[in-house]
Amino acid sequence: MRFLLILNQSLEAIRSNLFRAGVTIFIIALGITALIIVMTAIEGIKTGMTSSFASLGSNTFSIQNRAAQVMMHGRGRDKQNFPDITYREAQEFQAEFDAVAISSLSVSGGGTFQIRYQDQETNPNINITGIDENYFITARYELEEGRNLSSDDIALARNVIIIGYELKEKLFPYSSPIGQQIMTKGHAYTVIGVLKSFGTMGMGGADRTCFLPISTLRNHYPGSRSITLSVFVKDANLLDPYMAEARGAFRLVRGLGAKEEDNFALSRSDQFVDQVLEQASVLTISAQIIAMITLLGAAVALLNVMLVSVTERTREIGLRKATGATRKSIMTQFLGEAVVICQLGGILGIVLGVLGGNLVSSFAFKAQFVIPWPWVWIGVISCFVVGIGAGIYPAGKAANLDPIESLRHA
Repeated sequence: MRFLLILNQSLEAIRSNLFRAGVTIFIIALGITALIIVMTAIEGIKTGMTSSFASLGSNTFSIQNRAAQVMMHGRGRDKQNFPDITYREAQEFQAEFDAVAISSLSVSGGGTFQIRYQDQETNPNINITGIDENYFITARYELEEGRNLSSDDIALARNVIIIGYELKEKLFPYSSPIGQQIMTKGHAYTVIGVLKSFGTMGMGGADRTCFLPISTLRNHYPGSRSITLSVFVKDANLLDPYMAEARGAFRLVRGLGAKEEDNFALSRSDQFVDQVLEQASVLTISAQIIAMITLLGAAVALLNVMLVSVTERTREIGLRKATGATRKSIMTQFLGEAVVICQLGGILGIVLGVLGGNLVSSFAFKAQFVIPWPWVWIGVISCFVVGIGAGIYPAGKAANLDPIESLRHA
């Protein structure tokens, strides 16, 4: 009951000085919003990325000629480039490792392409990837319609293609593309399959990619681009042992001696998530600094508001003391007002931060609505501390007023 009485008195005092209290609440809300919006966005992106990579299979790893890395704000790990993985090396590894696990080959067509069908054409931002018949197994992609590439398609370097869902919607909005011919850079390809919608990540993604037999791509777009090897492990608990075995197998393919270091990179499919979160730490620190500075400014503003309130209510304080109010009750009332103002600002900031952070993460990934509860509680506790810190001096000043002098106050 006493808590409700203090809360009611605090809200009445805030309503009577709404403008001053409102400005302070808004300043506090800005600091908490800055913190919560970043933490919510990071948590939402983490959830969305984890979900996306789970669909790719957290039990997949790749062998490449460069270490996978994420760059944010110019920061990142030192870039490691190794000799290109040749087609011969990739086939030799696949033949050796085939008895252990399913592996696939893929290679980028280099740059982006514009795809045409009759009088329809896409933007020049389509990726073309050369793959083998196992690629969709290791990448965890599924077909909406049509068929996968066959070993004959690879062996005979047929001009067949599987398109992403975005291309189907652009070029064949009202009909099936299966059996139709599309053109790019002077080459015609027969569509044999369409991928299920997967969702694009940034400027890429399976929805905006075409897949050719790797042999066809090497014939039509020759170059020294490195092959990527992907390995799918049925039991994710065995991923590390399989990676160790794959490392040994590829070292044999490369003819590396026992004392020579690896000249290739192995990476897990879920490693990207960890790297993004590691690079996002700068955003977390920035949000914390902004929140601290803003809350410090809010504390000064709140101290000023409470001192003004004590001055304006001096006669009221004297009257309450004359009718039996104790120092403790006066101090509790003013401390309660300071804490309530801070908590109102904190609640507003948390609501805005959670909504804004989820909005940001929804643009990056189709993430579910998330609430970063640990940071929400940190925000609540921070506001409580600021309220106590900024309100204790004005509350003490109010509690120590002489009742007779206070009643004389005009």
